[in-house]
Amino acid sequence: MTTKFTSRRAPVYADIPDKKWNNWRWQLSHRLNTVEEIEKIIKLTGSERDALSAQGLFRVDITPYFISLIDPDNPNDPIRKQVIPTATEMVPFTAMMEDSLAEDKHSPVPGLVHRYPDRVLMLVTTQCATYCRYCTRSRIVGDPAATFSREEFEMQIEYLKRTPQVRDVLLSGGDPLVLAPKILEEILRRLREIPHIEIIRLGSRVPVFMPMRITDDLTEMLQKYHPLWVNIHVNHPNEISAELDEATDKLAKAGIPLGNQSVLMAGVNDCPHIQRDLAQKLTRIKVRPYYLYQCDLVEGAGHFRTPVAKGIEIIEALRGHTSGYAVPQFIVDAPGGGGKIPLQPNYVISYSDHKIVLRNYEGYMTTYEEPAEYKVHDSKTCAYCQNKRPEPGQSGVMGLLDGEEMFIKPEGFDHIHERGGLQHRLKDDAKWKPLGIGSGKLEDNS
Repeated sequence: MTTKFTSRRAPVYADIPDKKWNNWRWQLSHRLNTVEEIEKIIKLTGSERDALSAQGLFRVDITPYFISLIDPDNPNDPIRKQVIPTATEMVPFTAMMEDSLAEDKHSPVPGLVHRYPDRVLMLVTTQCATYCRYCTRSRIVGDPAATFSREEFEMQIEYLKRTPQVRDVLLSGGDPLVLAPKILEEILRRLREIPHIEIIRLGSRVPVFMPMRITDDLTEMLQKYHPLWVNIHVNHPNEISAELDEATDKLAKAGIPLGNQSVLMAGVNDCPHIQRDLAQKLTRIKVRPYYLYQCDLVEGAGHFRTPVAKGIEIIEALRGHTSGYAVPQFIVDAPGGGGKIPLQPNYVISYSDHKIVLRNYEGYMTTYEEPAEYKVHDSKTCAYCQNKRPEPGQSGVMGLLDGEEMFIKPEGFDHIHERGGLQHRLKDDAKWKPLGIGSGKLEDNS
């Protein structure tokens, strides 16, 4: 028998009529952000009080629904840690960055990030229903003055129209589901008018922060713009409630595939048993675990970071111990804009020219005999290979494997290795200078 998920409402909201409580606009307009408001629900620690009173800290706003999920008597509650700031946010750490994923560097027009050949990230708002303390985009998110203009939106649309290799658009921000319904529909409609855009995706934590936003009107509107996918963001099993179950059920019945992206955080979900419970409960509410992210090197998030080995340990504990559908990919989003890099335990022990040695989740080891004869796929005569050529310079390792390229060289490689050697060149070329003895780096002063 399937266990029913529960609902919770903080005692301070006991007298709020259900009609108001279940109205997403009421939830947005009654968000909490001050010491006085929050202490009506939970007793704050000194560190939390200091942070809430500090100037210049990342914005705080919490919906009444979401703060009700916090255990008011537990200072280490995993939901509490995600949305209520502490003084540790003000402690710098090694490699901390403002824009750790170099999104601004990959923005051909404001609010549009084009890092991968066939897909773009479209930032449509800087506002969220609730603000996560580890937010990757805290440099812009939460600032009402940083919202995107109509002019910038038109620039995004025009870029997409003239970039035919883009087939997949991810709407994010901020959170697209906090937009006024008419604005959200206009964005979807304008994207659907572009012939080469095949898939639209929404990245949203609204179903988790404010599940009453998933109304029948919303799902009816979204259905008009298929194929459309939604990734939600749940980090801990305590976030899965009866209300979230109802919201994901509505989305699923509207034909919208659902995935989950979570962030690995110290003291929140850095436990294989928590992660297994989360993965299994997500699949019960029709949400497939998609990504488990290593925490980004963003300012204010140092206290959430775990060693990368912890994420690999978690995947090791999931594989074979729960359904394959319930095992997410563990991802490091490469600092500096390198994109998502999947990591997993090593299941390949050894291989030769005819045999590969593998292990399973139990440590059972086996061999797989390779075929004695294999006719190599000929990309020169394959219609798919010829018609689906990647954007120049974007083929990466695939280009090496299919014979398009023989090597990948770092930027400036040929320049550095010209005849005469590096030191000889540096004497004659004022354009280049060493950054420091032993640094191995060059700076372009042109």
